[in-house]
Amino acid sequence: MSSGVVTAAYIAASVLFILSLGGLRDQESAKRAVWFGIVGMAIAVFATIFGPGVTGYGILIPMILIGAVIGAVVAQRVEMTGMPQLVAALHSFVGLAAVFIGINSDIAPPDGLVGAEKVIHEVEIFLGVFIGAITFTGSIVAYGKLSGQIDGKALTLPGRHMINLGMVVACLILGALYLNHAGTWTLILMTLIAFVIGAHLVMAIGGADMPVVVSMLNSYSGWAAAATGFLLGNDLLIVTGALVGASGAILSYIMCRAMNRNFVSVILGGFGGTTGPAMEIEGEMVATDADQVAAALNDADSVVIVPGYGMAVAQAQMAVSELTKRLRDAGKNVRFAIHPVAGRLPGHMNVLLAEAKVPYDIVLEMDEINDDFPNTDVVMVIGSNDIVNPSAQEDPNSPIAGMPVLEVWKAKTVFVSKRGQGAGYSGVENPLFFRDNTRMFYGDAKDSVNDLLKVL
Repeated sequence: MSSGVVTAAYIAASVLFILSLGGLRDQESAKRAVWFGIVGMAIAVFATIFGPGVTGYGILIPMILIGAVIGAVVAQRVEMTGMPQLVAALHSFVGLAAVFIGINSDIAPPDGLVGAEKVIHEVEIFLGVFIGAITFTGSIVAYGKLSGQIDGKALTLPGRHMINLGMVVACLILGALYLNHAGTWTLILMTLIAFVIGAHLVMAIGGADMPVVVSMLNSYSGWAAAATGFLLGNDLLIVTGALVGASGAILSYIMCRAMNRNFVSVILGGFGGTTGPAMEIEGEMVATDADQVAAALNDADSVVIVPGYGMAVAQAQMAVSELTKRLRDAGKNVRFAIHPVAGRLPGHMNVLLAEAKVPYDIVLEMDEINDDFPNTDVVMVIGSNDIVNPSAQEDPNSPIAGMPVLEVWKAKTVFVSKRGQGAGYSGVENPLFFRDNTRMFYGDAKDSVNDLLKVL
């Protein structure tokens, strides 16, 4: 395949990637957008494999086939509840690939590099390896936190910011030595330090901010890919990496605003924190059953359903969709309230509700529905915790203080479908469960909604 054909293929792939990102703006065009991305990536891979100067097909083709099979098997086995962990794991692969490519390019540099070209090449190696190493270990820690294998609480070491600053300064010094041809050992040592930086940054971020961390790591992986594209002289990799890096950074910023978090603080490992003890919660949780919930729903004119990660874990979206259909057939005004960080990945709840064929027009974002709760008869909270926690507004010492939440407690009656009395993913107790107008509907979300459907 000639270089001209490869360039044309890369341009086509770039256009498809841009269309793919643009199509993700709403649920109706998202499916078509995903196919744009798939086709674009297929074109990119094919053009790269069969482009000029590529050899070693005896190893390359089998490795691609093995990777494709592994990817297909993993994607088939991972449920929606495991998607945040899978995304974090995939980010780690991008980071590790950038590290390997950079070190390989240092060991076996291209021929004919002299003067400014050689300096630029070495800067590209350094940046690609540095960003890739941080992305790799940061993603591994994020995977551990999301999967529950690592404690979701923030690790706050004494002087942690000075530790991070010291490690960054050490990396810069090693970078200067590397550019002055001190040897490959400077690059290897910098890589090891960057591994520690990535792990420590994410360990210092609490569970409530993990959705932002996943998006942030997505951005890091994009910049690592872009740096690798400069290193390899691959225009498509530069464009794709820049798209991923920029879109991930913008999404992280939007999510930080939605959670009232400082963007720079989250990136740097959570500057700030609580200044005193949390408020004491008075009262007790009052349990209810399917009969009482059904009676309240039958008497209600307006119903708002707030889905969360617990609904995803229980795979209750189909039962919730059937409940919605029956209530709407009975003349009830039923809507869904979606918090920007509901679940553990942006858009998590939207995907589940779309899968269950819930009409798009009744799925509303937080800003669209928050003012309606005082006029709502019944709110059903299904597997949500932190995003409906009034501590965010009432307790300045709460770890989630200042985070915009769905103000469900303002409704006439609130039913909370929950497995037990434990705190949410962030470990913060929820005063909503103790309110006079709240009743706890204990049990697996899918079983609870199915029991409710039998009574309605």
